[in-house]
Parts: sequence; C-alpha cells; structure tokens
Amino acid sequence: MEQTDTRNRIRPDGKAKVTGRLTYLTDLKMPGMLYGKILRSAHAHAKIHAIHTEKASQIPGVHAVLTYKDVPGLNGFGIIMPDQPVLCRDRVRYVGDAIACVAAETKEIAAYALTCIEVDYEPLPVIDTLEKALDSSYPALHPSGNILHETGHTRGNVEEAFSKAVHMVEQTYELPRQLHGYMETEGGVIVPEDNGELTVYVGTQHGFKDQFQLSRILNMPQSAIRIVSSPMGGSFGGKDELNIQPYGALLALATKKPIHIHQTRQESIRSSIKRHPMIITMKTAVDKDGKILAHETMIKADTGAYSTLGPAVLDFSVEHATGPYVIPAVKTKGYSIFTNNGVAGEFRGFGGNQVTFALEGQMDRLAQKLKMDPIDFRKRNLRKAHDLGPLGQRIAETDGAAQVLKAIHQLHQDQQITTKSPTSYLVRGFGTAITMHGGGLGYGRLDPAGGRISLKRNGKIELAFGFEEAGQGILAVIETLALEEIGCHVDDLSIVIGDTAHVPSSGSTTASRGTSMVWHAFQKLKQPFKEKLISCAVLKTGIDKTMLTVGKQGMWVNGKDGRRLILSYSELAAELKEDLVIDTRFDFPTTPDPIDSGHFLYSYSGVLAGVEVNVLTGKVKLIQLEQAVAAGPIVNRNGYIGQIEGGGSMAVGYTLMEEALMQDGQYETTNLDTYLMPGLSDLPFKMKTIPIEDLPEHDLYGPRGVGEIGTVGVAPAIASAVYEAIGVRIHKLPISPEFILHSLQQREVHT
Repeated sequence: MEQTDTRNRIRPDGKAKVTGRLTYLTDLKMPGMLYGKILRSAHAHAKIHAIHTEKASQIPGVHAVLTYKDVPGLNGFGIIMPDQPVLCRDRVRYVGDAIACVAAETKEIAAYALTCIEVDYEPLPVIDTLEKALDSSYPALHPSGNILHETGHTRGNVEEAFSKAVHMVEQTYELPRQLHGYMETEGGVIVPEDNGELTVYVGTQHGFKDQFQLSRILNMPQSAIRIVSSPMGGSFGGKDELNIQPYGALLALATKKPIHIHQTRQESIRSSIKRHPMIITMKTAVDKDGKILAHETMIKADTGAYSTLGPAVLDFSVEHATGPYVIPAVKTKGYSIFTNNGVAGEFRGFGGNQVTFALEGQMDRLAQKLKMDPIDFRKRNLRKAHDLGPLGQRIAETDGAAQVLKAIHQLHQDQQITTKSPTSYLVRGFGTAITMHGGGLGYGRLDPAGGRISLKRNGKIELAFGFEEAGQGILAVIETLALEEIGCHVDDLSIVIGDTAHVPSSGSTTASRGTSMVWHAFQKLKQPFKEKLISCAVLKTGIDKTMLTVGKQGMWVNGKDGRRLILSYSELAAELKEDLVIDTRFDFPTTPDPIDSGHFLYSYSGVLAGVEVNVLTGKVKLIQLEQAVAAGPIVNRNGYIGQIEGGGSMAVGYTLMEEALMQDGQYETTNLDTYLMPGLSDLPFKMKTIPIEDLPEHDLYGPRGVGEIGTVGVAPAIASAVYEAIGVRIHKLPISPEFILHSLQQREVHT
C-alpha cells in the first residue's frame, strides 16, 4: 500500500535490515578469495630492529606476507596529515600500529601466520598521560614534538572582568575515551580487476577521500581505484579514517586475488579510533544580577599516537566552549596532545560533547551560587536571534536557543509536579541542559557538495549522491525529497549512493551535513530537470508546455476534461538518444567572516533527564529522557526521531557506563564483555522528541542536520538530575557507583 505521508515513510532499507536480509560489504564472497590478517604491535612504544617473516611465508596456504618494504607509494595515511604508517618500519607508537599483513586460504591459516612473524623490539618509555607528554624528559613522538595542535579564542579583557565578579566558579572536568561500538566491525573485500584496476568494497564515510589516500599509498591513479562504500553497519565517525583498506589493497595487488578482511571485535578495539578523552578546566564569573562577565577555558585532548582529525576536533571544542551564551570576556585555549594511547579522532558530536558537559556544569554551579533557578539563569545569558556566533562570526539568524530552553522549561515544570521518589533509598531527580552544534566543516575547510538527477534510458529517474548509508537514513532522505520536489512516484526512482564509479562527489558523510546538502541539491536540480522533461515531452506530443506537468509515472496534461497521464517516463526515455542529466556543484554554507573553523548553520537542543539514584548501591538509573530540538523543517520524521533517540541512547552510555580504559598504553578493555553499552533495560521505555521546525521567513538554508545534536546535551542534563536527587555534583564521566557512594560518605562525614 502506498504511503501518502511522504515525511513519515518507512526507510527504503528498513525491512531488509530488521529481517536480516540486507547484505553488508563484509558479507561479500568472491571466487578464489583469500583472507587477510594484520599484525599489530606488541608494545605501545618501541623501536623495531628487525622483522622476520620467513617462517610465516613458508606456511602452506599462505600466499603473501607483506611489510613496509612492499608499500609502493607513500607509507602513511591520515585525513589531514598522513603521519600514521601503513606498515611500521623502525618504530611503533601504539598497540594498534600495523607491522605486517598476510593473505591465506583460510582465516585460521592467516591468524596462525601472524604468530610466526618475529619482531625484534626495543621498548621505549610509554607516554600514557598528558603530563608525561608535556614533560621534556620523555621522548618526542613526532618530529614536531608531542603537541599536535594548539589553538584558542579571546575577546574582551578577561582579567579585568574577573576582578569585578561577585561570584566565580572554577572546576576541572574529566571526560572518557569512548568506543564507537558499531555493530559491523571494519572489513570488506578488495578485488584486483583484470585491467589492473582495484575495487574496494569497504564501509567508509568518504569514498572519494579513501580513493585519494589509497592512490598515494599504492602509487596508482585515483581513476584506477573504485570505492564501494554502502551499506555499512554503523560508523558514528569511526570509519571516516582509513582502517583495513590499505592492507587489503596491498595484499590484493600482491596476490592478484580478492582479499577478505573482517576485523574481530578484539582487533577492532585495539586499532580503531575512539572519542577524545579530555581534561577541561573552566573558570566563569558573574555579577550580582546573574550576568556572565567572563569565561576562561583550558582544553587538553589526548589525541593518541597520530593526527587523523584531532586538530579539527579541538577547533570544534574551542568554538563551542561558550555555547549558546553571550559572554563579553572570553579566553579559550586548547591543546591536542600526542600520547602512546589509542588514536582518538572523529566521533558523533566531534568534541562538542566534552566541552558542553563542562560548560553546562558551570551554568548549574553558578546558578547555585546565585540561588537562582538554573533555567532562569540561562535565560538571562542566552544568545538572541541576531547575535554573532561563538567565535564572533556572523551566522544564520536563529532563535533556536530560546526555543529549546522554553520547551524544556515547560517539560521540567510539569515533571516537578507529577513525580515523587518511590522509596527512601531510591531517590529521583530531574535536570536540564541546552546546547548548540555547528553543522558542516566550518570556515576555511574544503566542504564541497553536489548531486545528480537523470532520466535513464530504462525510464527510471536516477538520483546519484556521493554519500554513504551508514545506518543514518540518507536513503530515506533522498527518496522523501525526490517525491516532494519532483512529484514522482517511489517506483519511478532509482537511488545510487556510495560508489565512486557512479556518483558525483558530495563531500564527506559527516558533520551533520548529509540531509542539508541533499536538500540544497534538490533546490538547484528540480527546476532545470522538470524543464528538460517538459521540453522533451513537447517535442514528442506537440502539446503546449504550459499544459504539461511532471508527476507520478510520467508527464501529465492539464486539459479541459481534467488532468491525465499523457506520457510515461519509459516512453519519454525511449525518445532520448542519451540519458537526460542535470547535475550541480556547490559548497556547504559558510560564514562570510574569515574566522578559521567558524560555523554558519547551527542546530539546538534542550534536554530533560530524570534519574533514580540508589543510595545503597550508588547506581544511577535513567527514567526519563526528553529532547526539544530546533533544526529547521523535518525531512523524514521517523529518521529524525531515530537520530535523536539513538544519539541520546549513545550519550547515556557515555554518561553512565562507557570507558575504554587504558593502562601503560595497553587497552584494559579488549572486548565487549568488559565494555558496557546501554541496552533496552538501561533506557526509559519512552523518550519524547519535540521538534521545533520554525525558521525565520527569509531563511534560505532549509533543514539542519540532527545526526549529532541528540548526543551533546544528555550528559550534563543527567549530571544535573543526579545533583537534584542527592546533592552531589558530577565533574567526571562516566558516573560510577563508586563515585556516588564515596561522595555520599564524604558528605556524611562533613555534616
């Protein structure tokens, strides 16, 4: 049965996913396929004196054992700086570093071959803390030293403003390393073609960027490398960087056979990027009326052994250090610091989660000092629709901050009236937080987009975009917008994504930009496409173009006897000598002010969290999670709510249970049996999402992305709820039962 509500459609890939029929790239099988495995470092930091592969090479069933000597091009990768070796030559810097890779006839033989490779190491001092990294007595991990990136932002006179303060709060916040936890670990099949080219069937968030990086490593033209990147079983930023692709490609070229690599969960945890652990110190001052006078922030991010997108994550954190508040005097400083810990990189929220937890913690503490309601305090300092952005840059006009604060305030008032703690040892509390989140890559970053619409010779309207389907629902967005903007039927459509051989470059599937860029593309594509269709129909039928419209199944004529289908798309296509094609190229909207990394389009969220704290065990249970989100018009309602609820659930794990612990540069967490993520029992039965779709009348920018905003404000809202319940302030995540019990005991000692 046809769904009449285009904005509430079931996603095109939904049924196949929930029934298990969808084939992922790691499920692919090819004739003559070999299995690849990667040898990772035994040490967090060591010199390599020799690599012995002779024993492994002689094992029956082993077809190739490769080391750094077998990399024909650049032995390095990294989205911004290619400073991570594909295969290490003389030094390893973390336990995920690759030293060799093998291809064999079975996974078991390949795994055994790894055990036969002998590496002569000389262990070096392990830099496993930020303090050690900044201590000159420890070695430099890179030629430039142990500071990857340093940045900051200032305005006004902070010291003078602090001298006028009536109240001041200074606090250090500690944020953990988080695992992406995607269901499908890194993997796929890499196929050497008969013509010397290469096809890479591996999940990634940016196929064209992978193509570029692999071309440097393999010393091959980009045009000779095809990346097929969809569908994949989750990413959340974790597959934005290269992972197993270089090793599969090298082995495929060496053996001239397809190579299947699919990392086990243990292999994935050891080698994959994580959310940046950060230590953030904030000092904030207010006057007697509750107006914020000054705000000083120091951010130290543990970026691990290599760069990936560490600099951009830090820039984002620095930008969002003042959030949706107007503060006259600001001093923000940030450092991204190399260590021998696991590599940290892009992760849903992109540095906004960490700094928002600290900022909203400051707001709650200042409101307490002033004996003021936390929401009233925020309202006094909130940005207005025409205010500049956090870095002083012009941004798209928006009243989103006030809208979400108002919505969440009403929810909080209703909750306070209706909810009581059930027992003397189960104590309930409710807390709020708000946040803003920039979409796109920011000023000064290459952020191109584009798309293509075609009437194919087979009569299908093909929609082609260079985005990947990572579970976020981009297929549903494309389908929904096509039905609305073109006016066709779903059966008229063919959607092509995630294949560099068949799609235009649309930029990265990241930074909450996909929905926004597809919407912008349709605004540019729809009218020229319709006009071309009508022109072709005029030539075929002789009917005046003013009487023709584009619609379901084909071209319609508006006559005296009503509207009727006059020409199907198949009939129209049969008249074409070639495909009818309209394409577009453009950039993500950016601020007109030349302020590095500054964003232009922002989404906003207000969060209400309810918790139940067991004062006997210290366990915190989430009983309510509601979010008001201002991000412009909804494209697909199911997808919108799914993003907010899914992002909120991920943030619950970040707040209450998740931490990829490391000691001496080694992961203490090696599998999911020692890494807890939220299940259904850890979440409220119902989570409400309140969409705020209003935009200013003159706004030209359409829907903003919601892929990240649902994760950002949850942690500070839960921390606020814990304080309301038991009077304990949270400065460190995840909130452990041990911390709760210790804090309660300390409070008893001092009372």
